[in-house]
Amino acid sequence: MGHKEECSCGAGGVMLLVGGLVGVGLALLMAPQTGKKTRKYLCSLAEDVTGRANEAVSDFAESVSEFVETATDRASAILSEKENLTKESKKMLLAALEKGQEMLEQQRKKLADSIG
Repeated sequence: MGHKEECSCGAGGVMLLVGGLVGVGLALLMAPQTGKKTRKYLCSLAEDVTGRANEAVSDFAESVSEFVETATDRASAILSEKENLTKESKKMLLAALEKGQEMLEQQRKKLADSIG
């Protein structure tokens, strides 16, 4: 090995070391926050998302309850006029109520399965 090759190897090593140090320095300067702060932020974010999901579920449950109440009230009002209903109208009402019950039962089962 000649003197020129030894210099280039030494210079390459120094350049590698300097590049590594510059990279580490930049990484430290550019890091947005410490690991502890990041974990705290992620926990806060998870709590926020959970809160929003719970609100959405609560709103949906309230909507379903209101729908069932309204449907029950309407069905009761229609049935109170049963003398004025034709047999065909009664059959249509019965089919609609059964379909509604079936759909609610399917959703209830899905929810129960998701709970475990």
